[in-house]
Amino acid sequence: MDREKQQLSIEAAKLYYQSDYSQQQIAERLNLSRPTVSRLLQYAKEKGYVQIRVMDPFEDLDELGAKLEEKYGLLEAHVVFSPSDDYQAITHYLSRYGADYMHKTVKDGDILGVSWGTTMYQIASRMEPKQVKSVEVVQLKGGISHSNVNTYSSETIQLFAEAFQTMPRYLPLPVIFDSADVKQMVERDRHIKRIIEMGRQANIALFTVGTVRDEALLFRLGYFREEEKQLLKARGVGDICSRFFDEEGRICSSSINGRTIGVELSDLKMKERSILVAGGSRKCKAIHGALKGKYANVLITDQHTAKKLIQEL
Repeated sequence: MDREKQQLSIEAAKLYYQSDYSQQQIAERLNLSRPTVSRLLQYAKEKGYVQIRVMDPFEDLDELGAKLEEKYGLLEAHVVFSPSDDYQAITHYLSRYGADYMHKTVKDGDILGVSWGTTMYQIASRMEPKQVKSVEVVQLKGGISHSNVNTYSSETIQLFAEAFQTMPRYLPLPVIFDSADVKQMVERDRHIKRIIEMGRQANIALFTVGTVRDEALLFRLGYFREEEKQLLKARGVGDICSRFFDEEGRICSSSINGRTIGVELSDLKMKERSILVAGGSRKCKAIHGALKGKYANVLITDQHTAKKLIQEL
């Protein structure tokens, strides 16, 4: 009898789990009552004939985050699920998570320094208002373009300021000047000096990384001559706040860096929270270089990128 029950429970389980039969259909096919079918299916699970595994795409995110924290010495690593490794999909999910993270993180009296770019603008666009007091929001780098490409720099800062009920502190300048002498002269202006100093004093910095690909935003803004682009592509892997670095996080052109206005990469190391939000295969090397340089202590990325950072770099 027991062997017959075993065989019957296995047959019922195959019909139910493999052939998508309903319990009523199984009852009719095997000439059993519906309660008997239910008991047979439960028996099959108890005996181990049926093992149900739910494939949760979120289950290893915390583990990936822990590995990233260990590899790069991070304060926090948040790995966000993206159903696709498509760059636009990843940016969508990262920006949504980033907006929620910033909403939870910013508190009374904080000074938030913000960069610009596609990811930053998408985060800013998703920010919900938060009741906080005495928060400052400051632009970490200039954002005026030499082309008709929109950086959304002012819109980004404005949206963050609105979310935290404060006035935005703009840096209304090109991010890269034609010469270091002109940049240094501009930096001596009392208003500009105050904004740059506020960026240095910010206890929270939020930024992404750019790449050295031809379609990179900075390469489309008209700042660089062709030979400078080639130099950056040969030596660099990416940029933070328009300061280009190599795979070890070292500045890859002191002359270009000397013409760049805004927060220094070394300033980012001093922040209470230096938050890098970036993902996608095109940005893997740039993220790796940024983390090797210790410019971020908080990383928000997707699981596809996290695995590549852990396994390949």
